[in-house]
Amino acid sequence: MSEKLYKYRFLNDFLPRYSKKKKRLVLITGARQTGKTTLARRRYARLRYINLDAPENRDAIRLIPTELWYKDVGDAVIDEAQKLPVVFEKIKYAYDEGDISFQVILGSSQILLLKKIRETLAGRVSIYELWPLMMCELLYSIDEKTTSPPLFDRLFDGVTIDKVLRDVPSVLLGKEAVLRKEAERYLLNWGGMPALLNLSDNERWKWLRDYGYTYLECDLSDLARLDDLLPFREFQRLSALRSAKLLNYSEIARDAGISVDTARRYIEYLKISYQVILLKPYYRNITSTVIKSPKLYWIDVGLLRHLSGYRDTISGEIYETMVVGEIIKWLKTAQKDAEPYFYRTRSGLELDIILQTGGGLIGMEIKARKTLASGDIRAMKEIAKRIGTEWLGGIVIYRGDEIRKIAEPSIWAVPSYRLFT
Repeated sequence: MSEKLYKYRFLNDFLPRYSKKKKRLVLITGARQTGKTTLARRRYARLRYINLDAPENRDAIRLIPTELWYKDVGDAVIDEAQKLPVVFEKIKYAYDEGDISFQVILGSSQILLLKKIRETLAGRVSIYELWPLMMCELLYSIDEKTTSPPLFDRLFDGVTIDKVLRDVPSVLLGKEAVLRKEAERYLLNWGGMPALLNLSDNERWKWLRDYGYTYLECDLSDLARLDDLLPFREFQRLSALRSAKLLNYSEIARDAGISVDTARRYIEYLKISYQVILLKPYYRNITSTVIKSPKLYWIDVGLLRHLSGYRDTISGEIYETMVVGEIIKWLKTAQKDAEPYFYRTRSGLELDIILQTGGGLIGMEIKARKTLASGDIRAMKEIAKRIGTEWLGGIVIYRGDEIRKIAEPSIWAVPSYRLFT
């Protein structure tokens, strides 16, 4: 993997082009330090860039009369827009009057941004989310001329897994395999925060620790006015230790020494600041009584490792967190019409992922091993039988090297470094 500071971002492929002939309001949001400014300034290099993180810029923008926004600002990229809420009213006025054609709004404070969007720009703005680097992005420098979406992207064509994988090489050789394995190794160890790429290992741990402080002081202060951050810090650590596990609010509240209502509120803070996602259980009763609690996943493995203290090992939970994170990041980036779930019954039948697509259902089992056993697909075969004609196939995602069909109906083994690159 080439450790250049900036990597190609696939969101670039989905952002609208700048045109004076087509009116667009574009919001790019996501966690702090994921590269929103770098992406927007390169994508929209012709637009004026204004950063409202600077107090002097906020003072100047505040003084601009609303009716003169089109002349004094015009088509522009407005960074950290939530720092000056009145800017949304000015943009709305200029946009509705037809005085501006293109405005790009950036910000990491999702709750404030989306609150102002709902209040002021509802129905006018297109929302895009930039996530930490994906495995496929680690392969390409920012100036790459030729890029390919990951193999995972082919699962949304509405055909069976047999048809998707039948012509894919079973193994990769030489440099092609080495680069992809290195991208996976890096992601499992450090996660996808772009700033880490050119740092030493010690500097990376320090950056992750400092990011935690920045998150608490900046993003969290935008979300809530907490008199004491210590309970939330402890809650963060405990939630990181529970990544890839069922979320039990009563249990985590007890361990953190807080109320269940506070635990629910803290989880919501982590969700809307892009730190965690909750994977919902599949809603249909396929076999027997299903578990209804969600599963908790941290989005970024590097932050998970910092909070949990798991620096060296690649546990099953860390591997599963990485895999689910890659699934979520691509679905959101490419804005796929698909929804991931997990399935677990009270009788013990479990499948890590049921991916509901427009064409049918795909099952996924996640195994942090290089070899597979016959028992790894027992639940998948049972669920496939119950689902019937909606079943497009299944994939066992593992750490081996070979893509191969292992069972019917349309069940394949696929290495994670192949699926996500």
